[in-house]
Amino acid sequence: MKAIAQDDFGDVEVLRLRELPDPPISSDQVLVEVRAAGVNPVDRLVRMGYLKDAVPHHFPLVPGWDVAGVVRAVGPAVEGFAPGDEVFGYQRKDHVQHGTYAELVAATERGLAHKPANLSFVQAGGLALAGLTALQALRKVDVSPGDTVLVHAAAGGVGHLAVQVARILGASRVIGTASPRNHGFLRSLGAEPVSYGDALVGNVAELVGGDGLVDVAFDCVGGAALNDSPALVRDPSRIVSIVDTNVLGLGGRYAYAKPVRADLTWLAEHAAAGELEVVVQQTFPLAAAAEAHRLLEGRHVRGKIVLTV
Repeated sequence: MKAIAQDDFGDVEVLRLRELPDPPISSDQVLVEVRAAGVNPVDRLVRMGYLKDAVPHHFPLVPGWDVAGVVRAVGPAVEGFAPGDEVFGYQRKDHVQHGTYAELVAATERGLAHKPANLSFVQAGGLALAGLTALQALRKVDVSPGDTVLVHAAAGGVGHLAVQVARILGASRVIGTASPRNHGFLRSLGAEPVSYGDALVGNVAELVGGDGLVDVAFDCVGGAALNDSPALVRDPSRIVSIVDTNVLGLGGRYAYAKPVRADLTWLAEHAAAGELEVVVQQTFPLAAAAEAHRLLEGRHVRGKIVLTV
């Protein structure tokens, strides 16, 4: 099979298209012919070696945890999937080596679900990791009907899905921080936009009215935005960050996406119902994975970047 692989950690130049053996599948795995693979910020961390002390890494290393495609074969213990099924999923494994930037992926059952018919492979390829991150983080802080939710960096890959998931969970208002060029985009998703920066606390208070506080703060950027969050929420235990463990010292929660089939199915059902839209800013062919990473590193992506295979 063709795959993007790296033999060392480093800049985007380490990502090269090459021929690798087709992956074998174990009794409880699913062989997926990849049609699309989402590009996520964590892929850069893997590429650079920033996670090597937390998770075992092996070379040649194929990056990527997001996948959408068609089932080619299933192991004898697999239930619920059959050759020809269109699927999508989050394929983080215990060792980092056999990722999704490839023509074929040996996928785990727990991180796979059936693709909604109304989602393209490109959209489905960008849904799993960001969608699970949004859903599981918002559940950690018990978003429920009537809540006002603030999403930091609401126009990004996780942020734009968090806006929509919060509404599905019943939030009465969702406020999203973004640069002015993305304010119209946030309004189209049902969020009330607000500019970030030094005046964030005052801007949010003015928009919210009353006591100027929100019920939940969802942090996708860390740093100053996270540090401002205690001044924005009624209860610091309802601050959740997906990027900065310093949130624990503020009394909040830290969230890290887990491959849970039931949660993937929840995302699929709401996407099928037209309640969850995956916005893809740009696609790249598999061979141009390095260019996709360059765009990602610019930190101005609206929605998702996806590789097509």
